[in-house]
Amino acid sequence: MAARQSAAPAFPGFVPETLKFLKALGFHQTKAWFDENRDLYVSALKEPMAAYVVALSAACVARKLPLKGDPARAMFRLNRDVRFSKDKKPYKTNSGCVLTRTGLKGSPGILYTHIAPDGCFLAAGFYHPEPDQLFAMRLAIAKKPTAFIAMEKKLADAGLALSDGEALTRNPRDFPEVDERVIKAIRHKNFITRKPIPDDVIFDGARLVKAAADFARDARPLLDFGWRIIE
Repeated sequence: MAARQSAAPAFPGFVPETLKFLKALGFHQTKAWFDENRDLYVSALKEPMAAYVVALSAACVARKLPLKGDPARAMFRLNRDVRFSKDKKPYKTNSGCVLTRTGLKGSPGILYTHIAPDGCFLAAGFYHPEPDQLFAMRLAIAKKPTAFIAMEKKLADAGLALSDGEALTRNPRDFPEVDERVIKAIRHKNFITRKPIPDDVIFDGARLVKAAADFARDARPLLDFGWRIIE
């Protein structure tokens, strides 16, 4: 009888120290403090996040969702890019990871998990697409307004909606005339839907993974709309 393949270790959830570490990092924005607390960072944040990525990827596979990630590529660094920012604080006070179709961060269509002391959330869709991608997405909406409205209704039926963040106040310059029903959508700079994560859920691995996989399932109409930027 063939030996069973060993299963990936279960994800127990994040721990109270996860949020405590991120909150403390907001007060101690120095490399010296971070180095002194590196072991806490690894045990309370890096290792749990890596286990979460593995568990969520497996849950997406089980649900036949085209999303995957591996810890080496899916997790975002805490270091901030301060080269062009007035805020020179070296560290973020939140942590996150992303699953995509290819497993690469830059792949269009994401499932994002955000862990922070001031609120945790899930997000899915297309965040800050490149200018040519954004034009193509707007064009897809203009060409298929009825299909886009149907997609939005599917999101609404699941209790989700597109975020209005960073939207234009007018139609894009030199853009063709569009159906009045999708004018608001044409002005979006992002196509993202979000859902908060209750505080207690992040400490329960099974509930968090299920919540994220359920959210990905409900957001799939947005991910699968005929954007023509997905290979």
